[in-house]
Amino acid sequence: MTDTSYANHCIICNVTSCKHHNDRKNYCSLEAIRVGTHESDPSQDQCTDCQSFAPKQDNTIFS
Repeated sequence: MTDTSYANHCIICNVTSCKHHNDRKNYCSLEAIRVGTHESDPSQDQCTDCQSFAPKQDNTIFS
């Protein structure tokens, strides 16, 4: 399980579906992130991606 109790105040984030998101504050719990692009020549902020994103795992326990 990832420790998300740390809030890196240099990385503001509101993507609550990411496993690195600090659930108490809108910050990332990673020390650093990788930012990339899915475009050959990005010209807008929508062309960039947080490549450190990882979806939260569903912790539902089935009996």
